[in-house]
Amino acid sequence: MYFVDTNIFVRYLTKDDPAKAYACLELFKQAERNETVLFTSETVIAEVAYVLSSPRLYGLTHAEIRERLVPLLTVSGLKLPDKTVCLRALEIYAAHAVDFEDALAVAHMERHHIPIIYSYDRDFDKISTVQRMEPASTQFLETPPGATP
Repeated sequence: MYFVDTNIFVRYLTKDDPAKAYACLELFKQAERNETVLFTSETVIAEVAYVLSSPRLYGLTHAEIRERLVPLLTVSGLKLPDKTVCLRALEIYAAHAVDFEDALAVAHMERHHIPIIYSYDRDFDKISTVQRMEPASTQFLETPPGATP
């Protein structure tokens, strides 16, 4: 088993370096044929989404990123913890103007049937299935909980 880093996905998806893109394609083909097992993480996928959406770099839309990533993430020889959550996050990401990390949080919430999120991030308000709450303060705390004065 081999871990796949962000730049392997990016080189393949953008084809900005043809030789590296071809080598990455061959690697993913090997995984599709189950000749090798590749492993990656949600963090890597989040970084791929960030890099591909960056206006300074590639400027892809959320929908374009989803279209490019889903076929790769469904390769049989590519392992990803909780792949279904990551695929669902890509659906949320493509449908709403939120960061991939927020979409991933919502996908985890759905998986665990959690309708409410504590957050100051108003982007969660864009998703109708999520209720965002902010912690209520009944008094001013001079010292944060757990800190020594």
